[in-house]
Amino acid sequence: NNLETCCKPTMRGVTLALVVLALSALAAAHSEYLPVFIRKIKEADKRRPNGFRHSPLHDENQYFRNIQRLTNGGTNAEAYWSFDNTHLTFQAQLAPFNVTHPCDLIYEIDIATKKISPVSPAEGRTTCSYYTPNNTNIIYSSTMGGGKWCPPPPDQNFGYVWPLNKDMDVYTHVLATGSNRRLVPDFPPGYTAESTIAPNGKRIVFTSDYEGDLELYTMNLDGSDIERMTYTPGYDGGPYFSNDNSMIVWRANRPQGQDLTRYLQLLDLGMVEPVDMQIYIMQLEGAAAKVPIKVTNNSGVSFAPFFVPGDKSIIFSSNLHDPMGGDFQLYVVNTDGTGLKQVTTKGTFNSFAMFSFDGKKIAWCSNRDAGPGDYSTIDIYVADWVGGALDEASITRM
Repeated sequence: NNLETCCKPTMRGVTLALVVLALSALAAAHSEYLPVFIRKIKEADKRRPNGFRHSPLHDENQYFRNIQRLTNGGTNAEAYWSFDNTHLTFQAQLAPFNVTHPCDLIYEIDIATKKISPVSPAEGRTTCSYYTPNNTNIIYSSTMGGGKWCPPPPDQNFGYVWPLNKDMDVYTHVLATGSNRRLVPDFPPGYTAESTIAPNGKRIVFTSDYEGDLELYTMNLDGSDIERMTYTPGYDGGPYFSNDNSMIVWRANRPQGQDLTRYLQLLDLGMVEPVDMQIYIMQLEGAAAKVPIKVTNNSGVSFAPFFVPGDKSIIFSSNLHDPMGGDFQLYVVNTDGTGLKQVTTKGTFNSFAMFSFDGKKIAWCSNRDAGPGDYSTIDIYVADWVGGALDEASITRM
């Protein structure tokens, strides 16, 4: 029947299956999927020819100085700076909550002391946290409005898919009181997540399927004045503002033909198989406003983009050097698609890079210190960024 035809995995060999699994783990960044991805990739690596290297060796010191590991084990993902550059908010499965609630929860960490504090309650699945201006609140998305339990994973008979929980809503956590509430109580049902805030503190950009497709939207910090930004079928997600607030960058796929049919059928079932991701940018004002511009056209998968200070280039994660494998490294590329350079080489997973608001440091997540056979450790790192000239005048904040 049509359902069986649509939802059988479209595998073209073992390595492609691993890439699709990687996308399921990475595109929405739920860290509970990352250990599965890493284990599968390392199993595949055992079948590589002797002497095979994922990526070329080079000295990371041309980009980083004073690398510091903030966490010590566990599966940590999506670490984002506070506006005063003193804390990071992130999602993870950490004790004691992970024993009875094996889903991501939101935490924050004091960079100076490495003290970790819980943010979200141990309810539902949470993701995509971000500080508000003046560091008073943290926004995040959660399914806790639909129940306190951890939602079940999607049926893998549909392939390596990621669930689009229809009760995934944006919440705000008040740091001073510890209270949590839905940001927009009357927002239509659907998957609404992947929210980030402009450096000037005026707008939120996020992904939602409440109008039938996974599109980008912006709104005020109180949830008012919602504006749709994208209109092309496909998974538009993971958006971030530029330092001067004039652009957004995100990753998207643009399925065609049978791939589009499959995408839409899975979307109707509350699932997505994010494949063929590339990096896009968009101007927010002027004659070219709201026109998507494709920056990358790489083989493999490119995702988790963020503007480098100065807004002339973008840092992102990709397996473009090994497009049928699962070694994800950080790259930088100019906004016009030129000047592609590899940044990281250590470990087989480097992603979720974000620069501090003063442009001097970078935070990212990596398995670079995971031991042999350790498929679950992904830690948060910070370092001084020396990979490009800092244009402090272009960084507009509150």
